[in-house]
Amino acid sequence: MNLLYANDRRGEYPPSWYAATATPTPPFAPLKGAHKADVCVIGAGYTGLSAALHLAQAGRSVVLLDAQRVGFGASGRNGGQLGSGQRLEQDALERLMGAPEAAKLWEMGEDAKALVKDLIGRFDIGCHLKPGVAWTASTNADVRHMHEYAAFLEKTYGYNQIETLDHAALQSVCPSPDYRGGMLDTGAAHLHPLNFALGLARAAAAAGVHIHERSAVHDIDEGTPATVRTDAGHVTADHVILACNGYLGGLNRRVAARVMPINNFIAATEPLGDRIKDVLPRDVAVADSRFVVNYFRLSHDGRLLFGGGESYGYRFPSDIAGLVRKPMSVVFPHLKDVKIDYAWGGTLGITMKRLPYLARLAPNVLSASGYSGHGLGTATHAGQLMARAVQGDGDGFDTMAALPCLPFPGGPAMRSPLLVLAMSWYALRDRLGF
Repeated sequence: MNLLYANDRRGEYPPSWYAATATPTPPFAPLKGAHKADVCVIGAGYTGLSAALHLAQAGRSVVLLDAQRVGFGASGRNGGQLGSGQRLEQDALERLMGAPEAAKLWEMGEDAKALVKDLIGRFDIGCHLKPGVAWTASTNADVRHMHEYAAFLEKTYGYNQIETLDHAALQSVCPSPDYRGGMLDTGAAHLHPLNFALGLARAAAAAGVHIHERSAVHDIDEGTPATVRTDAGHVTADHVILACNGYLGGLNRRVAARVMPINNFIAATEPLGDRIKDVLPRDVAVADSRFVVNYFRLSHDGRLLFGGGESYGYRFPSDIAGLVRKPMSVVFPHLKDVKIDYAWGGTLGITMKRLPYLARLAPNVLSASGYSGHGLGTATHAGQLMARAVQGDGDGFDTMAALPCLPFPGGPAMRSPLLVLAMSWYALRDRLGF
């Protein structure tokens, strides 16, 4: 099944609150005929937009292709959370990679946050950037773990922007009866994700990037130079960057074996008015400690944007609002009567260890994907790292490429059923409070 069109109309953004409130760019024309460029970038999400922008700023000619629209995929549909570090916690990275490499990865995570904030400021991107992401826990054991982890980050990495929250303190941030404590990372942030992507697109186009929407790539000849083909044209380029994440399809078997597409869902309520004080009296984003994470924040017009609910298989469920309402009613039972105005799904890419997969697929072909729900900063940074690697500075790219990334067991035929079993087990543990 082609995920580019399985759940969405060709050339249209999903019916999300993000799309309804975005500052749109005029459509970019599809690719037609023969073109030449120093670099051809495939995929116009955060990764591809960042790579194209940074390459153009360095004087390279760039053609950027997307099968749908700029920011159409996970970049324009996600929870909008700009988190610290990597997807795995730092103590886990130390065990996996050793302390020196883990320290490099922490700094790269900080660089990713700084890059996003710098791009927003430099290009005057109106995406409602606000500080603060709280992590909440539903068990006393998870509360202890979060408090110990905050102390570990301050002692080991000098990161002192986390406020630990006992039950009373958490209630002043997020008065949910489901949560017992947590921590608030004031160095993290949240924003309107589609507007950030569209702002990057405007900056890239102004820098000279030739962007072509509705230009699905169906073949890549990894020669020197490489040739990238669409139905109506082709690009000959010295370098190719794959930035497709969960929408890669069959463009590269090596990446497809390691990055699995899964779906996630978000609902936007009606404006809450005075009820905001009973949901998020502090305007921060929240993610909880469940394996199947619930994540939420307020919109700039006073809605609750709540992400949650799991679905396995490539098709979105028929009642996304009903799916998301179930975990939302656990976290906020006092919102059981609230109206849901928007509900949408999106496809992201995950890896076995929930760490991004960066790889040199050929001497002149680079790829980055598999951000596993931590993509806002990491994907934007990965684009910059690939741009630098194309120019001969591969240190940062090679550090990320050294992260272990095993193929999913069973290959494409079995990986989805195995994921269903694993995720169903962890979802059961969440429900039982383990």
